[in-house]
Amino acid sequence: MGKSSQRKGADGERELVEILQRSGYNVERGGSETFGAVPDVIGLPGVHVEVKRCEQLRIPEWMNQAIRDAAKFGGMPTLFHRRNREPWLVTMLLSDWLQLYRK
Repeated sequence: MGKSSQRKGADGERELVEILQRSGYNVERGGSETFGAVPDVIGLPGVHVEVKRCEQLRIPEWMNQAIRDAAKFGGMPTLFHRRNREPWLVTMLLSDWLQLYRK
C-alpha cells in the first residue's frame, strides 16, 4: 500500500471517529500503523468497524475483510465507507442488522 493511500485511509478513520464522537459515541481510532493488529475504530460495543475511503468501491472484498477481522476481534462486521465528496455509507450483513433492529 502506497504512502498516499495509507494517509487517505488514516484520514478517513480520523474523520469517521470525529463524526461518531460528535454524535455522542465514545470511540477512538485504533491506528492504521498497526496493520490489522487492532480494529480501525474502537468503542462501539458489539460492532467491528472496518473503515474504507476509496474511489473504487470493492464492497464484497472489504466486507470479507470485515468478516475475517470480526471473527478475530469480535463484534458484528460493519463496513463504513465513502468516496470523495460523497456521504459516509454503512454496509453490514442483513442478519446482523436484524439483530440490531430487534434491540
